[in-house]
Amino acid sequence: MKAQILLIEDEPDLLELLEYQLQCEGYECVGFLSTINVENFLEEEEVHLMIVDRNLQGVEGSEFIKYLRDKGYQIPVIFLSAKDQDKDIEEGFLRGGDDYITKPYKKNELILRIKAILKRTNFDNEQKIKYKDILLDLKTRKAFVDSSEISLTKLEFDLLYEFIKNKDRVLNRDYLLEHVWKDESFHQEKTVNVAINRLKKKIDPKKEKNYIESIWGVGYKFC
Repeated sequence: MKAQILLIEDEPDLLELLEYQLQCEGYECVGFLSTINVENFLEEEEVHLMIVDRNLQGVEGSEFIKYLRDKGYQIPVIFLSAKDQDKDIEEGFLRGGDDYITKPYKKNELILRIKAILKRTNFDNEQKIKYKDILLDLKTRKAFVDSSEISLTKLEFDLLYEFIKNKDRVLNRDYLLEHVWKDESFHQEKTVNVAINRLKKKIDPKKEKNYIESIWGVGYKFC
């Protein structure tokens, strides 16, 4: 599996060059000229590393990364910036950067640093799934809502994981028993209903977000 790298760079020529250089190294790349739509993309796609300029229009790059960190995103970040003063580099790390490269950059150095981070994290974000304000860490089996950890049983965690994997798709009782409970022969009719109601109370105690929608006579949809 190729690592996917997300680039945020507001100079079109440099963005195109970066994409070309990284694709030649075997990486999949997606580029953005600003932070607009980046968070939406992260909600839908797996990203293994972000390379972010700081001098962006609208939102300054390191401020945007701090915002993502506060939202629960732990994707590794390399700042690639013309801001090269000691205070700038320190600020980048304090706001959530994992590495910092100043412009003009050397291609070989950038590639080596990318490889080092990906090796160290072992594509760690593949072990994390983010949807809206819910974050699941598959490695530690911890669940977070609005960056606050919630306590789920093994069954509840597996159920939530299955829903997020199939968001916007209606899942019926038999499907859930097969993929979450693994064996439907020893369960009563209300087994799925009870588990889903318990899960709803934990992820949406105020009943404001309506993550799980009941489709009468069909099943359940996570939206």
